[in-house]
Amino acid sequence: MAHNLSSNTSDLAARLLTDSHDELGDEERRVLENIAAGRLTSRDADEVATERATFGERLADRVAAVGGSWHFIIAFTAVLLGWMVINTDILQHFGIAFDPYPYIFLNLMLSTLAAVQAPIIMMSQNRQASKDRIAAQLDYETNLRAELEILRLHEKVDLLVCQRLDRIEARLDHLPQTVEKPAKPD
Repeated sequence: MAHNLSSNTSDLAARLLTDSHDELGDEERRVLENIAAGRLTSRDADEVATERATFGERLADRVAAVGGSWHFIIAFTAVLLGWMVINTDILQHFGIAFDPYPYIFLNLMLSTLAAVQAPIIMMSQNRQASKDRIAAQLDYETNLRAELEILRLHEKVDLLVCQRLDRIEARLDHLPQTVEKPAKPD
């Protein structure tokens, strides 16, 4: 079966792509093998990207999703305002404010958060770019498969038309000699 599959893909490569099997790229070879085997080629880009994702990449996606949401912005704003109110009004009134105005400790924590969050968001953006490349590759494979299938259908239709014309021509040859035959085209 493996040899038959290889000869089928070589035949398809030569007939439809006018390249030898060895000259094909990975995508073309994979599409031809799926056509020869009769398998579907459509895959979900998100599923493929998720299968390939590492733990760190999935974590970066989650952090970016949380950090880029309105819930986070509202909660973070509430925490900041609470911090300022507690350290300015409440704890300072009792003389035990641990981070009085100008909130140096708060600024340190915000700088640390920004320093950690920025590369994590960049990792998530890189992963999204990777997903886009996977989607483009899968789109290419699907489009190539569709084009090759259309070419195969054209071949089949052309073959059927030629066979039909041959049968019509054979019937015309059997007609009585009294009926004038049309001239054969050159």
